[in-house]
Amino acid sequence: MSPATPSHAPMPSDTDVPTFAALGLPAALVSALARKGITSPFPIQAATMVDALAGRDVLGRAQTGSGKTLAFGLPMLARLANKKARAKHPLALVLVPTRELAMQVNDTLAPLAHAVGLDVRLIAGGMPYGKQTEALRRGVQILVATPGRLSDLIEQGACSLSDVELAVLDEADHMADMGFLPAVSELLDQVAPGGQRLLFSATLDNGVDKLVRRYLNNPVTHSMQSASASVSTMDHHLLLVHPDDKAAVTAEIAAREGRTIMFVRTKHGADRLATTLSRQGVSAGSLHGGKTQAARTRALDAFREGRTPVLVATDVAARGIHVDDISLVVHVDPPNEHKDYLHRAGRTARAGESGTVVTLVLPHQQREVDALTTRAGVKPERTKVRPGNAVLVEVTGARTPSGIPIIVSSQDAAPKRGSRSPRSGSGGYKGKGGSSNGRSATTSQGHASRRPR
Repeated sequence: MSPATPSHAPMPSDTDVPTFAALGLPAALVSALARKGITSPFPIQAATMVDALAGRDVLGRAQTGSGKTLAFGLPMLARLANKKARAKHPLALVLVPTRELAMQVNDTLAPLAHAVGLDVRLIAGGMPYGKQTEALRRGVQILVATPGRLSDLIEQGACSLSDVELAVLDEADHMADMGFLPAVSELLDQVAPGGQRLLFSATLDNGVDKLVRRYLNNPVTHSMQSASASVSTMDHHLLLVHPDDKAAVTAEIAAREGRTIMFVRTKHGADRLATTLSRQGVSAGSLHGGKTQAARTRALDAFREGRTPVLVATDVAARGIHVDDISLVVHVDPPNEHKDYLHRAGRTARAGESGTVVTLVLPHQQREVDALTTRAGVKPERTKVRPGNAVLVEVTGARTPSGIPIIVSSQDAAPKRGSRSPRSGSGGYKGKGGSSNGRSATTSQGHASRRPR
């Protein structure tokens, strides 16, 4: 495949977005989308659809939450409609960096695939090999996979990529950040030459540009707004807190109405904060790389369904959480890098919705956080707050927690009110420079050498 400099296509205006049917999508898919309440394409979908349906290689540059899954998924389903796959030989491959993102993509595409006679199979670590190998043996047209598990199945002789005619690489910049590009290249080298390639990434640094040159043939580029969280629908605030107040401020923010995600730096910190919030009457779950896949799935499902309106997560989850209506993102622990800030912040204000991002800043962290937000292209409002402060309520909707403990089972089931935790006493978090005062607790994944499974 001979690479070439990407050509650039004009973007459709917001006031003149065509319908899915006008873009050339088959009637069966248009109807399937309508049944799900999806009637108008997002800008990235309207921009890329015609080129992707025509079989051209596409380089899509868009921030998270812009509708990329359907931007590559719908043309893929249309081009493969009603085709059959040989045993162990899929026809299309979607490579993603994390299990959570793989699950999200699979959940989005699988119902639509059935409308055009196709099957989608999720291939990721933390799930039984048997079901995956059996699906491959029967023949499945589309794989949504993380590189590590897919490589394992290929090594076992359970899968071959020689029939793949359409390959998608989603969130390539995240692949690069995690050190997975060598594994990605090994897989793409096994794909049949001459097929279609669709690559989506917020940036082209850290080797993503090399992937584009190596694997995409004269791609057309569609660029949405840059990978910045400073969008018009997102408000950014720095909340300056005293170390003695951080725990109580965090608990009051968590007690607000609406879906909230709180980011901390460590797995232990995530579990500790979720437990402490639950003891104070705030229904909270935790998500991090130390949990089993089943536990991570339960935590995400409970958050998505509203049973636990607060999710405490580490940076491993920043890219993988694609849940609608997250109205507030809280950096309980400021991130280490500006990219982490943007990825965390991108959990809110998705697909044109509005949202708020707040960072809790201790006195000694102010210079560090100022530099971080500058690099992220964000100009946040700066406010000193204390527990019960009117401005805290105005910015976040903070409320006093009920104080009625919520018990979460050992299996991460839905929280239940009424019973007291056997360890409902202390447990405050000592943040960097912070302290635990007994009132409440607050609180990047880099795997340069490990494949995602």
